[in-house]
Amino acid sequence: MILFIPTPIGNPQDITIRALREFERATLFLCEDTRETKRLLRILEERFDFTMPSCRFLSFHEHNGEDRLKEIGSILDNERVVYVSDAGMPSISDPGQLLVEYAQNHSIEYDVLAGASAVTTAYASSGFKSGKFLFWGFLPHKGSSRASELIRVMNIQNDIVLYEAPHRIEKLILEINSIDENRELFLAKELTKKFQQYYRGTAKEILDIFKNINLKGEWVVVISANQKEEKSLYLDDILKLDIPPKVKAKLLSKITDKSTKEWYKSLI
Repeated sequence: MILFIPTPIGNPQDITIRALREFERATLFLCEDTRETKRLLRILEERFDFTMPSCRFLSFHEHNGEDRLKEIGSILDNERVVYVSDAGMPSISDPGQLLVEYAQNHSIEYDVLAGASAVTTAYASSGFKSGKFLFWGFLPHKGSSRASELIRVMNIQNDIVLYEAPHRIEKLILEINSIDENRELFLAKELTKKFQQYYRGTAKEILDIFKNINLKGEWVVVISANQKEEKSLYLDDILKLDIPPKVKAKLLSKITDKSTKEWYKSLI
């Protein structure tokens, strides 16, 4: 059997009693990062009624998941396997999805325990009143794929929840601001940790706040829904975006009859 067990997104006290008991019963741990998992288990052993399991710990992440399944797939049905990501709910923006699919395809019994999730915690904290949201995970890191994905997100008529890394969070807000400076945002930094902070305001207001705060830490961003019935981005909007000419040319070529090369020449 495979158990997918959420781990705290910050505060160790958010671990559940059921999770502790299942950790103790495990015969095999599959971890996004074995070092991070062992560190958490040592903290839990120090603070709670929990005994560190004496079992194997193997890494299972986006780079080795397929190969790992070829190695251990045949024994999964006979072990009591625990899968944990570094923090939060397994399989949400996480390589655990591959393991869930494998269990389904090979009729291996599995279960997912309830627990901490940055997605629902952030949205519940946002105060946005629609009650309807889409989880988008991480945007592409750069280039035309990032720009086009963000444009798509900004046109959706539901609230959107994104994850963003600390070294890209300001870039994200700048990009949102260039599209719609009045779009309402909610940002949660370091959820459940000692220095947790909430910020709500328009993209323009958030940029002003960013001038005076430390941006280091994990971020969840909630973007309010596009309230316009029509699409919010057209040719003129893309032309105004503060992005490299090559990226802008690729976006413009997708919505016009001109090629990327033609647009690039006109932009420079």
